[in-house]
Amino acid sequence: MASAWSASLKWSRHPEITRTSSSKLPQEVTMSTTAQPRLTDIGPPSYDKFLPPIVKKNYGLWKYHENLAPGVLCHVAESGDRLYTVRAATPRLTSIQTIRRFAALADKHCGGYLRFTSRNNIEFLLTDKANIEPLKKELAEAGFPVGGTNNSISSIVHTQGWVHCHSAATDASGLVKSVMDALCDHFTHEDMPAKLRIALACCLNMCGAVHCSDIAILGMHRRPPQIKHDILPRVCEIPTLISSCPTGPIRPKTVDGKNSVEVIEEQCMYCGNCYT
Repeated sequence: MASAWSASLKWSRHPEITRTSSSKLPQEVTMSTTAQPRLTDIGPPSYDKFLPPIVKKNYGLWKYHENLAPGVLCHVAESGDRLYTVRAATPRLTSIQTIRRFAALADKHCGGYLRFTSRNNIEFLLTDKANIEPLKKELAEAGFPVGGTNNSISSIVHTQGWVHCHSAATDASGLVKSVMDALCDHFTHEDMPAKLRIALACCLNMCGAVHCSDIAILGMHRRPPQIKHDILPRVCEIPTLISSCPTGPIRPKTVDGKNSVEVIEEQCMYCGNCYT
């Protein structure tokens, strides 16, 4: 009786369904259970939703590109359409005011179409050649140099630095700003033997793969970690701390009757993993 009563309670949620085989369910019920496409925010949106109309029209049909000036390119399609690109230097960490300023320039000169490159440059995508010089003038007035194409220095790629990362041995944005201030002429002029790429990493972990660039600037810790034995067991898991070290100099140790660790300084590579 109990099982029959439980079954009747289960089926009572759907009064239109009787206790019969699933093959005899009403048609309206079977239709309502059809799976619908699930919309999520997992992963990036499809890039083709944001392509300029001229790029969509000529997708995969580009013939060649021309270099009109430092920071200015022209891509020519088989249809004869021309897409002009104006590239300017921007910082990797940009304020909302700067982004809104770029958006306003894009709305004014190129129908609102722009993109950011993998080396933190901004590119405005124009279809009207007459808008190139006015756009370059407004970018210069705002302090954003145009360049970074062909035989020049592109913007410096850098890691998070003190803004976000716990293991940074040096600042990132400030150091990159100082270096690019000194090398800005090589960004706006194509006077290098070849294209030069510079990157900066704030510690030996090199999450930005700076070793893949032509010149790498690397921040490095110079001292082994200092241990506070009285608070260490309360702020971290000692087994996790020990396993985080890539070279194994961190060993378990009891200090004043408390679980702690010791560091073999000769084996430390100063990566900073242990305190992150």
